[in-house]
Amino acid sequence: MTVTAEGPLPCVPYDVTVVGAGVVGSAVARELARHPRLRVALLEAQDDVGQGTSKANTAILHTGFDAHPGTLEARLVREGSRLLTAYAAESGIPVEPVGALLVAWDAEQLAALPGLAAKAVRNDCRDTRQLDADELYAREPHLGPGALGALHVPGESIVCPWSTTLAYATQAVRHGVDLHLNSRVTQVSRHEGVHTLTTSRGPLHTRHLVNAAGLHADTLDRLLGHRAFTVTPRRGQLIVYDKFARDLVRHILLPVPIALGKGVLVAPTVYGNVLLGPTAEDLDDKAATQSTAEGLAVLREKGRRILPGLVDEEVTAVYAGLRAATEHEDYRISAHPDQAYVTVGGIRSTGLTASLAVAAHVTGLLRDSGLDLKDPVDLEPVRMPNLGEAFPRPYQQGGHVIVCHCERVTLGEIRDALADTIPPRSPAGLRRRTRAGSGRCQGFHCGAAVRDLFEKAGATG
Repeated sequence: MTVTAEGPLPCVPYDVTVVGAGVVGSAVARELARHPRLRVALLEAQDDVGQGTSKANTAILHTGFDAHPGTLEARLVREGSRLLTAYAAESGIPVEPVGALLVAWDAEQLAALPGLAAKAVRNDCRDTRQLDADELYAREPHLGPGALGALHVPGESIVCPWSTTLAYATQAVRHGVDLHLNSRVTQVSRHEGVHTLTTSRGPLHTRHLVNAAGLHADTLDRLLGHRAFTVTPRRGQLIVYDKFARDLVRHILLPVPIALGKGVLVAPTVYGNVLLGPTAEDLDDKAATQSTAEGLAVLREKGRRILPGLVDEEVTAVYAGLRAATEHEDYRISAHPDQAYVTVGGIRSTGLTASLAVAAHVTGLLRDSGLDLKDPVDLEPVRMPNLGEAFPRPYQQGGHVIVCHCERVTLGEIRDALADTIPPRSPAGLRRRTRAGSGRCQGFHCGAAVRDLFEKAGATG
Protein backbone atom coordinates (compact mmCIF):
# COMPACT_ATOMS: atom_id res chain seq x y z
CA MET A 1 0.00 0.00 0.00
CA THR A 2 1.48 3.33 -1.08
CA VAL A 3 0.40 6.76 0.12
CA THR A 4 2.91 9.57 -0.30
CA ALA A 5 2.75 13.27 0.48
CA GLU A 6 6.30 14.48 -0.15
CA GLY A 7 9.43 13.72 -2.12
CA PRO A 8 9.83 12.89 -5.83
CA LEU A 9 7.25 10.79 -7.62
CA PRO A 10 8.08 7.38 -9.16
CA CYS A 11 10.00 7.43 -12.45
CA VAL A 12 8.50 4.31 -14.04
CA PRO A 13 5.42 5.18 -16.13
CA TYR A 14 2.01 4.23 -14.78
CA ASP A 15 -0.56 2.56 -16.98
CA VAL A 16 -3.26 5.00 -15.81
CA THR A 17 -3.16 8.15 -13.71
CA VAL A 18 -6.27 9.76 -12.29
CA VAL A 19 -5.90 13.46 -11.47
CA GLY A 20 -8.14 14.52 -8.59
CA ALA A 21 -8.93 12.49 -5.47
CA GLY A 22 -12.44 13.77 -4.90
CA VAL A 23 -15.40 11.42 -4.78
CA VAL A 24 -15.38 10.89 -8.57
CA GLY A 25 -11.62 10.50 -9.00
CA SER A 26 -11.44 8.14 -6.04
CA ALA A 27 -14.31 6.09 -7.46
CA VAL A 28 -12.50 5.82 -10.81
CA ALA A 29 -9.29 4.73 -9.07
CA ARG A 30 -11.25 2.13 -7.10
CA GLU A 31 -12.79 0.76 -10.31
CA LEU A 32 -9.36 0.56 -11.96
CA ALA A 33 -8.04 -1.32 -8.90
CA ARG A 34 -10.22 -4.24 -10.04
CA HIS A 35 -7.56 -4.82 -12.69
CA PRO A 36 -4.47 -5.88 -10.69
CA ARG A 37 -2.18 -6.03 -13.72
CA LEU A 38 -2.43 -2.25 -14.11
CA ARG A 39 -0.15 0.24 -12.38
CA VAL A 40 -2.49 3.03 -11.33
CA ALA A 41 -1.80 6.38 -9.66
CA LEU A 42 -4.27 8.74 -8.00
CA LEU A 43 -2.94 12.31 -7.82
CA GLU A 44 -4.31 14.95 -5.46
CA ALA A 45 -3.23 18.59 -5.28
CA GLN A 46 -4.04 18.92 -1.58
CA ASP A 47 -2.94 16.96 1.47
CA ASP A 48 -5.96 14.65 1.71
CA VAL A 49 -8.63 13.01 -0.39
CA GLY A 50 -12.01 14.69 -0.78
CA GLN A 51 -10.74 18.18 -0.07
CA GLY A 52 -12.72 20.05 -2.72
CA THR A 53 -16.42 19.92 -3.59
CA SER A 54 -16.61 16.43 -2.11
CA LYS A 55 -16.28 17.62 1.48
CA ALA A 56 -18.68 20.59 1.26
CA ASN A 57 -21.96 19.56 -0.28
CA THR A 58 -25.52 18.91 0.88
CA ALA A 59 -24.86 15.20 1.54
CA ILE A 60 -27.93 13.95 -0.32
CA LEU A 61 -28.10 10.63 -2.14
CA HIS A 62 -30.36 11.61 -5.02
CA THR A 63 -32.84 9.52 -6.97
CA GLY A 64 -32.33 11.71 -10.04
CA PHE A 65 -36.07 12.39 -10.20
CA ASP A 66 -35.55 15.96 -11.40
CA ALA A 67 -32.60 15.43 -13.77
CA HIS A 68 -33.01 16.46 -17.40
CA PRO A 69 -34.32 13.26 -19.04
CA GLY A 70 -32.08 11.68 -21.64
CA THR A 71 -28.86 13.29 -20.40
CA LEU A 72 -25.76 11.41 -19.35
CA GLU A 73 -26.19 12.89 -15.88
CA ALA A 74 -29.73 11.52 -15.59
CA ARG A 75 -28.58 8.02 -16.50
CA LEU A 76 -25.51 8.02 -14.27
CA VAL A 77 -27.34 9.48 -11.27
CA ARG A 78 -30.06 6.84 -11.64
CA GLU A 79 -27.52 4.02 -11.91
CA GLY A 80 -25.22 5.52 -9.30
CA SER A 81 -27.99 5.83 -6.74
CA ARG A 82 -28.59 2.09 -6.82
CA LEU A 83 -24.89 1.30 -6.78
CA LEU A 84 -24.04 3.64 -3.91
CA THR A 85 -26.98 2.46 -1.81
CA ALA A 86 -25.71 -1.12 -2.05
CA TYR A 87 -22.07 -0.07 -1.56
CA ALA A 88 -22.92 1.96 1.54
CA ALA A 89 -24.70 -1.01 3.11
CA GLU A 90 -21.67 -3.21 2.43
CA SER A 91 -19.14 -0.65 3.63
CA GLY A 92 -20.87 0.74 6.71
CA ILE A 93 -21.42 4.20 5.26
CA PRO A 94 -24.46 5.71 7.01
CA VAL A 95 -27.47 6.29 4.77
CA GLU A 96 -30.97 7.26 5.93
CA PRO A 97 -33.84 7.04 3.40
CA VAL A 98 -35.78 9.95 4.90
CA GLY A 99 -37.47 10.93 1.63
CA ALA A 100 -37.94 14.42 0.27
CA LEU A 101 -40.82 16.86 0.01
CA LEU A 102 -40.75 19.34 -2.86
CA VAL A 103 -42.74 22.14 -1.23
CA ALA A 104 -44.93 24.51 -3.25
CA TRP A 105 -45.34 27.93 -1.64
CA ASP A 106 -47.49 29.60 -4.30
CA ALA A 107 -49.94 28.73 -7.06
CA GLU A 108 -47.26 28.75 -9.78
CA GLN A 109 -45.09 26.28 -7.87
CA LEU A 110 -48.11 24.10 -7.10
CA ALA A 111 -48.98 24.00 -10.79
CA ALA A 112 -45.42 22.85 -11.55
CA LEU A 113 -45.64 19.72 -9.38
CA PRO A 114 -47.46 17.46 -11.89
CA GLY A 115 -44.81 18.26 -14.48
CA LEU A 116 -42.08 17.37 -12.01
CA ALA A 117 -43.86 14.11 -11.22
CA ALA A 118 -44.00 13.34 -14.95
CA LYS A 119 -40.29 14.15 -15.29
CA ALA A 120 -39.61 11.76 -12.40
CA VAL A 121 -41.39 8.97 -14.28
CA ARG A 122 -39.23 9.67 -17.35
CA ASN A 123 -36.23 9.28 -15.04
CA ASP A 124 -37.54 5.89 -13.86
CA CYS A 125 -38.56 7.31 -10.48
CA ARG A 126 -42.14 6.09 -10.30
CA ASP A 127 -43.07 6.35 -6.65
CA THR A 128 -43.58 10.11 -6.29
CA ARG A 129 -46.94 11.34 -5.04
CA GLN A 130 -48.50 14.77 -4.77
CA LEU A 131 -49.68 15.79 -1.30
CA ASP A 132 -52.25 18.42 -0.40
CA ALA A 133 -51.57 20.96 2.33
CA ASP A 134 -53.20 18.91 5.09
CA GLU A 135 -51.09 15.82 4.41
CA LEU A 136 -47.98 17.94 4.00
CA TYR A 137 -48.41 19.53 7.44
CA ALA A 138 -49.27 16.16 8.96
CA ARG A 139 -45.86 14.97 7.75
CA GLU A 140 -44.01 18.17 8.64
CA PRO A 141 -45.85 19.92 11.48
CA HIS A 142 -43.09 22.50 12.01
CA LEU A 143 -43.19 23.71 8.39
CA GLY A 144 -43.79 27.44 8.02
CA PRO A 145 -47.30 28.66 7.25
CA GLY A 146 -48.63 29.11 3.74
CA ALA A 147 -47.45 25.99 1.91
CA LEU A 148 -50.03 24.76 -0.60
CA GLY A 149 -48.85 21.21 -1.16
CA ALA A 150 -45.82 19.13 -2.05
CA LEU A 151 -44.44 16.35 -4.19
CA HIS A 152 -43.27 13.42 -2.06
CA VAL A 153 -40.14 11.67 -3.32
CA PRO A 154 -39.66 8.75 -0.92
CA GLY A 155 -36.39 7.50 -2.41
CA GLU A 156 -34.26 10.55 -1.56
CA SER A 157 -31.75 9.80 1.20
CA ILE A 158 -29.08 11.46 3.31
CA VAL A 159 -25.56 10.04 3.35
CA CYS A 160 -22.09 10.69 4.77
CA PRO A 161 -20.13 12.22 1.87
CA TRP A 162 -16.76 12.14 3.59
CA SER A 163 -16.90 8.41 4.44
CA THR A 164 -17.88 7.65 0.84
CA THR A 165 -14.84 9.36 -0.68
CA LEU A 166 -12.50 7.88 1.92
CA ALA A 167 -13.94 4.38 1.39
CA TYR A 168 -13.30 4.53 -2.36
CA ALA A 169 -9.74 5.78 -1.92
CA THR A 170 -8.98 3.31 0.87
CA GLN A 171 -10.19 0.38 -1.19
CA ALA A 172 -8.16 1.58 -4.17
CA VAL A 173 -4.96 1.90 -2.13
CA ARG A 174 -5.43 -1.47 -0.47
CA HIS A 175 -5.63 -3.03 -3.92
CA GLY A 176 -2.47 -1.49 -5.30
CA VAL A 177 -3.29 2.06 -6.41
CA ASP A 178 -0.60 4.59 -5.48
CA LEU A 179 -2.05 7.71 -3.88
CA HIS A 180 0.18 10.76 -4.22
CA LEU A 181 -0.93 13.80 -2.22
CA ASN A 182 0.37 17.39 -2.49
CA SER A 183 0.84 16.76 -6.22
CA ARG A 184 -0.67 19.66 -8.12
CA VAL A 185 -0.41 19.28 -11.91
CA THR A 186 0.89 22.41 -13.66
CA GLN A 187 1.86 21.17 -17.14
CA VAL A 188 1.25 18.18 -19.40
CA SER A 189 3.20 16.95 -22.41
CA ARG A 190 3.10 13.73 -24.42
CA HIS A 191 5.87 11.93 -26.25
CA GLU A 192 5.90 8.46 -27.82
CA GLY A 193 2.64 7.45 -26.16
CA VAL A 194 3.53 8.60 -22.65
CA HIS A 195 2.14 11.65 -20.85
CA THR A 196 4.53 13.57 -18.62
CA LEU A 197 2.76 15.47 -15.86
CA THR A 198 4.72 18.29 -14.29
CA THR A 199 3.60 18.45 -10.66
CA SER A 200 4.53 20.31 -7.51
CA ARG A 201 6.53 17.21 -6.56
CA GLY A 202 8.27 16.74 -9.88
CA PRO A 203 7.40 14.77 -13.02
CA LEU A 204 5.13 11.75 -13.25
CA HIS A 205 4.75 9.60 -16.37
CA THR A 206 1.63 7.74 -17.48
CA ARG A 207 0.28 6.08 -20.60
CA HIS A 208 -3.40 6.86 -19.98
CA LEU A 209 -4.73 9.94 -18.22
CA VAL A 210 -8.07 10.62 -16.51
CA ASN A 211 -8.92 14.21 -15.67
CA ALA A 212 -11.17 14.27 -12.58
CA ALA A 213 -9.79 17.57 -11.31
CA GLY A 214 -13.16 19.06 -10.35
CA LEU A 215 -13.02 22.84 -10.24
CA HIS A 216 -9.77 22.71 -12.22
CA ALA A 217 -10.89 20.17 -14.83
CA ASP A 218 -11.14 22.86 -17.51
CA THR A 219 -7.61 24.07 -16.76
CA LEU A 220 -6.18 20.57 -17.19
CA ASP A 221 -8.34 20.02 -20.28
CA ARG A 222 -6.81 23.11 -21.87
CA LEU A 223 -3.31 21.80 -21.17
CA LEU A 224 -4.30 18.85 -23.38
CA GLY A 225 -5.48 21.23 -26.12
CA HIS A 226 -9.25 21.16 -25.54
CA ARG A 227 -11.76 23.94 -24.87
CA ALA A 228 -15.00 22.00 -24.52
CA PHE A 229 -16.17 23.70 -21.33
CA THR A 230 -15.35 26.35 -18.75
CA VAL A 231 -15.81 25.80 -15.02
CA THR A 232 -17.42 28.71 -13.25
CA PRO A 233 -17.23 28.01 -9.51
CA ARG A 234 -20.67 28.24 -7.96
CA ARG A 235 -20.43 28.91 -4.25
CA GLY A 236 -22.95 27.31 -1.96
CA GLN A 237 -23.00 28.60 1.60
CA LEU A 238 -24.65 26.45 4.25
CA ILE A 239 -25.62 26.72 7.91
CA VAL A 240 -25.41 23.72 10.25
CA TYR A 241 -27.76 23.72 13.22
CA ASP A 242 -27.17 21.86 16.46
CA LYS A 243 -28.55 18.38 17.10
CA PHE A 244 -31.32 19.88 19.25
CA ALA A 245 -32.93 21.11 16.00
CA ARG A 246 -33.20 17.59 14.58
CA ASP A 247 -36.77 17.02 15.78
CA LEU A 248 -37.98 19.97 13.73
CA VAL A 249 -37.72 18.17 10.40
CA ARG A 250 -38.47 14.65 9.19
CA HIS A 251 -37.77 14.86 5.44
CA ILE A 252 -35.48 16.71 3.08
CA LEU A 253 -37.44 19.89 2.35
CA LEU A 254 -36.79 21.00 -1.22
CA PRO A 255 -38.00 24.07 -3.09
CA VAL A 256 -39.28 23.95 -6.63
CA PRO A 257 -36.06 24.07 -8.73
CA ILE A 258 -34.74 27.34 -10.17
CA ALA A 259 -32.35 28.04 -13.03
CA LEU A 260 -29.19 28.23 -10.87
CA GLY A 261 -29.85 24.97 -9.06
CA LYS A 262 -32.15 23.21 -6.70
CA GLY A 263 -32.47 26.27 -4.45
CA VAL A 264 -32.31 26.48 -0.67
CA LEU A 265 -33.27 23.34 1.22
CA VAL A 266 -33.61 22.23 4.81
CA ALA A 267 -32.38 18.71 5.48
CA PRO A 268 -31.43 16.48 8.35
CA THR A 269 -27.93 15.04 8.27
CA VAL A 270 -26.78 11.55 9.18
CA TYR A 271 -24.79 13.17 11.99
CA GLY A 272 -27.98 14.37 13.70
CA ASN A 273 -27.77 18.02 12.68
CA VAL A 274 -30.00 20.11 10.42
CA LEU A 275 -28.62 21.73 7.28
CA LEU A 276 -29.87 24.96 5.67
CA GLY A 277 -28.62 25.97 2.23
CA PRO A 278 -27.03 26.29 -0.20
CA THR A 279 -26.79 29.66 -1.84
CA ALA A 280 -25.86 29.73 -5.54
CA GLU A 281 -23.28 32.41 -6.34
CA ASP A 282 -21.29 32.25 -9.59
CA LEU A 283 -17.75 33.50 -8.94
CA ASP A 284 -14.40 33.87 -10.69
CA ASP A 285 -12.26 32.68 -7.77
CA LYS A 286 -11.87 28.89 -7.51
CA ALA A 287 -10.66 29.23 -3.92
CA ALA A 288 -13.45 31.45 -2.58
CA THR A 289 -14.82 29.06 0.02
CA GLN A 290 -15.39 31.69 2.70
CA SER A 291 -18.85 32.42 4.04
CA THR A 292 -20.26 35.93 3.80
CA ALA A 293 -22.58 37.94 6.01
CA GLU A 294 -24.86 38.60 3.04
CA GLY A 295 -25.10 34.94 2.09
CA LEU A 296 -25.83 33.80 5.62
CA ALA A 297 -28.48 36.50 6.02
CA VAL A 298 -30.21 35.25 2.87
CA LEU A 299 -30.19 31.71 4.22
CA ARG A 300 -31.60 32.75 7.59
CA GLU A 301 -34.44 34.62 5.92
CA LYS A 302 -35.30 31.65 3.72
CA GLY A 303 -34.97 29.29 6.67
CA ARG A 304 -37.36 31.44 8.69
CA ARG A 305 -40.06 30.84 6.07
CA ILE A 306 -39.39 27.13 5.55
CA LEU A 307 -38.93 26.13 9.18
CA PRO A 308 -39.55 29.04 11.57
CA GLY A 309 -38.32 27.07 14.58
CA LEU A 310 -34.77 27.23 13.23
CA VAL A 311 -34.61 30.89 14.31
CA ASP A 312 -34.42 29.79 17.94
CA GLU A 313 -31.88 27.00 17.41
CA GLU A 314 -28.13 27.20 17.93
CA VAL A 315 -25.85 27.31 14.89
CA THR A 316 -23.05 24.77 15.17
CA ALA A 317 -21.11 25.78 12.06
CA VAL A 318 -21.22 27.53 8.71
CA TYR A 319 -19.32 26.48 5.62
CA ALA A 320 -19.19 27.03 1.89
CA GLY A 321 -18.42 24.74 -1.01
CA LEU A 322 -17.79 25.38 -4.69
CA ARG A 323 -19.62 23.37 -7.33
CA ALA A 324 -17.98 22.82 -10.72
CA ALA A 325 -20.70 24.48 -12.80
CA THR A 326 -20.19 24.89 -16.54
CA GLU A 327 -22.07 26.53 -19.40
CA HIS A 328 -23.59 23.11 -20.21
CA GLU A 329 -26.52 21.40 -18.50
CA ASP A 330 -24.96 17.94 -18.69
CA TYR A 331 -21.77 16.32 -17.42
CA ARG A 332 -18.75 16.85 -19.69
CA ILE A 333 -17.32 13.33 -19.91
CA SER A 334 -15.49 12.51 -23.11
CA ALA A 335 -12.71 10.31 -24.43
CA HIS A 336 -9.85 11.34 -26.69
CA PRO A 337 -8.43 7.97 -27.84
CA ASP A 338 -5.67 9.56 -29.92
CA GLN A 339 -4.33 11.07 -26.68
CA ALA A 340 -5.19 8.16 -24.38
CA TYR A 341 -7.09 10.73 -22.34
CA VAL A 342 -10.53 10.93 -20.70
CA THR A 343 -11.91 14.14 -19.27
CA VAL A 344 -14.52 14.06 -16.50
CA GLY A 345 -15.77 17.62 -16.11
CA GLY A 346 -18.84 19.53 -15.03
CA ILE A 347 -19.68 17.07 -12.26
CA ARG A 348 -21.86 19.15 -9.98
CA SER A 349 -23.57 18.30 -6.69
CA THR A 350 -24.97 15.05 -8.10
CA GLY A 351 -21.44 13.66 -8.44
CA LEU A 352 -21.60 11.99 -5.03
CA THR A 353 -24.66 9.98 -6.05
CA ALA A 354 -23.39 9.22 -9.55
CA SER A 355 -19.79 8.46 -8.57
CA LEU A 356 -19.78 4.68 -8.97
CA ALA A 357 -21.69 4.87 -12.24
CA VAL A 358 -19.32 7.59 -13.50
CA ALA A 359 -16.40 5.31 -12.63
CA ALA A 360 -17.88 2.43 -14.63
CA HIS A 361 -18.58 4.76 -17.57
CA VAL A 362 -15.03 6.17 -17.52
CA THR A 363 -13.39 2.75 -17.41
CA GLY A 364 -15.53 1.79 -20.40
CA LEU A 365 -14.17 4.79 -22.27
CA LEU A 366 -10.63 3.79 -21.30
CA ARG A 367 -11.26 0.29 -22.62
CA ASP A 368 -12.52 1.74 -25.88
CA SER A 369 -9.36 3.86 -26.04
CA GLY A 370 -7.12 0.80 -25.95
CA LEU A 371 -6.54 0.12 -22.26
CA ASP A 372 -6.44 -3.61 -21.50
CA LEU A 373 -9.17 -4.19 -18.91
CA LYS A 374 -9.62 -7.94 -19.15
CA ASP A 375 -10.45 -10.23 -16.25
CA PRO A 376 -11.47 -7.83 -13.49
CA VAL A 377 -11.43 -9.16 -9.94
CA ASP A 378 -13.72 -8.50 -7.00
CA LEU A 379 -12.33 -6.17 -4.36
CA GLU A 380 -12.15 -7.06 -0.70
CA PRO A 381 -14.88 -5.07 1.07
CA VAL A 382 -13.88 -2.12 3.20
CA ARG A 383 -15.66 -1.33 6.46
CA MET A 384 -15.82 2.32 7.43
CA PRO A 385 -16.24 3.60 10.98
CA ASN A 386 -19.82 4.70 11.49
CA LEU A 387 -20.35 8.45 11.93
CA GLY A 388 -24.15 8.30 11.75
CA GLU A 389 -26.39 8.98 14.73
CA ALA A 390 -29.02 6.45 13.62
CA PHE A 391 -26.61 3.51 13.83
CA PRO A 392 -24.61 1.93 16.69
CA ARG A 393 -21.58 3.90 17.83
CA PRO A 394 -18.66 2.69 20.00
CA TYR A 395 -19.51 4.99 22.93
CA GLN A 396 -22.81 3.14 23.38
CA GLN A 397 -21.01 -0.10 24.20
CA GLY A 398 -19.53 1.23 27.42
CA GLY A 399 -15.95 1.02 28.65
CA HIS A 400 -14.66 3.59 26.17
CA VAL A 401 -12.85 6.83 26.93
CA ILE A 402 -14.77 9.67 25.28
CA VAL A 403 -12.54 12.44 23.97
CA CYS A 404 -15.12 14.61 22.17
CA HIS A 405 -18.27 14.72 24.27
CA CYS A 406 -20.34 16.82 21.82
CA GLU A 407 -20.02 14.17 19.12
CA ARG A 408 -19.31 11.28 21.52
CA VAL A 409 -16.05 10.33 19.81
CA THR A 410 -13.98 7.75 21.64
CA LEU A 411 -10.23 7.52 22.05
CA GLY A 412 -10.28 4.25 20.11
CA GLU A 413 -11.98 5.87 17.11
CA ILE A 414 -9.33 8.58 16.99
CA ARG A 415 -6.47 6.13 17.29
CA ASP A 416 -7.97 3.92 14.57
CA ALA A 417 -8.26 6.88 12.20
CA LEU A 418 -4.66 7.92 12.86
CA ALA A 419 -3.44 4.40 12.05
CA ASP A 420 -5.65 3.73 9.03
CA THR A 421 -4.65 3.12 5.40
CA ILE A 422 -4.98 6.81 4.50
CA PRO A 423 -4.28 8.62 7.78
CA PRO A 424 -5.15 12.28 8.27
CA ARG A 425 -2.37 14.79 7.69
CA SER A 426 -3.98 17.62 9.64
CA PRO A 427 -6.35 18.01 12.58
CA ALA A 428 -9.02 18.97 10.04
CA GLY A 429 -8.54 15.62 8.32
CA LEU A 430 -8.90 13.84 11.65
CA ARG A 431 -12.05 15.83 12.31
CA ARG A 432 -13.61 14.66 9.05
CA ARG A 433 -12.78 11.03 9.82
CA THR A 434 -14.15 11.02 13.36
CA ARG A 435 -16.21 14.25 13.82
CA ALA A 436 -14.08 15.08 16.86
CA GLY A 437 -14.44 18.85 17.27
CA SER A 438 -17.46 19.11 14.96
CA GLY A 439 -20.05 19.49 17.69
CA ARG A 440 -21.66 22.42 19.44
CA CYS A 441 -18.47 23.62 21.15
CA GLN A 442 -16.45 23.35 17.90
CA GLY A 443 -13.48 21.81 19.69
CA PHE A 444 -13.33 24.25 22.62
CA HIS A 445 -13.26 21.40 25.15
CA CYS A 446 -11.57 18.59 23.21
CA GLY A 447 -9.40 20.52 20.74
CA ALA A 448 -6.19 20.38 22.76
CA ALA A 449 -6.54 16.67 23.48
CA VAL A 450 -7.32 15.85 19.86
CA ARG A 451 -4.38 17.90 18.59
CA ASP A 452 -2.09 16.19 21.10
CA LEU A 453 -3.18 12.76 19.85
CA PHE A 454 -2.65 13.86 16.25
CA GLU A 455 0.83 15.25 16.95
CA LYS A 456 1.90 12.18 18.91
CA ALA A 457 0.77 9.92 16.08
CA GLY A 458 2.82 11.99 13.65
CA ALA A 459 5.86 11.75 15.88
CA THR A 460 5.60 7.98 16.20
CA GLY A 461 4.27 7.00 12.82
